[in-house]
Amino acid sequence: MNQPQLSKIRIYFTGVITLAMLALLSWQFFHDGVPSHHLLQSADYPAVSNWWGALLLPVLTWVLVGRVHNRILLEGRDTSTGYSTNVLVGFCLALLYGAGMSMAFATGYSEISSVMFPGILGIALFFKVYREEYILGFILSMSIVFGAVLPTLFGTIIALASAIVYHSVHYLLNRLKAFTNRAGEVN
Repeated sequence: MNQPQLSKIRIYFTGVITLAMLALLSWQFFHDGVPSHHLLQSADYPAVSNWWGALLLPVLTWVLVGRVHNRILLEGRDTSTGYSTNVLVGFCLALLYGAGMSMAFATGYSEISSVMFPGILGIALFFKVYREEYILGFILSMSIVFGAVLPTLFGTIIALASAIVYHSVHYLLNRLKAFTNRAGEVN
């Protein structure tokens, strides 16, 4: 795929997300009204309306898909067959993980979702879950239950923490490997 083809995908995907969000907000508006959510489920904090999702999700989708495209082009991968499997699998797995957390919370099993959220840091030991495709999938799947703003805030926090975990652990492993290699050369 070349730059114009990737740009078309970016436009179409952003359009689909925009239409889906507008459809969800319309449905909510005509059934019980558009909900608002309090940060950390505390009425002490201000409520954030789901209406913000009509602006936030399209912009977020546009930016993150653009960053995925730039990374693909900069890495010089063969994009003749489309996206790499890693990008698509990462996006789908993040969608499933976020949907699982949302379903657990919405059905009253908040202890499961409270374990799954920091569990992302355990996954970050092995995978780069701070990448754009993971964050977008996570936010999109959780936006149905929590609106767009709260998943974006938590997704940003978990992305930063995941990047720190992944790079710190791999830095330490590389240092340990270099140390053991030098110790082996001395003997």
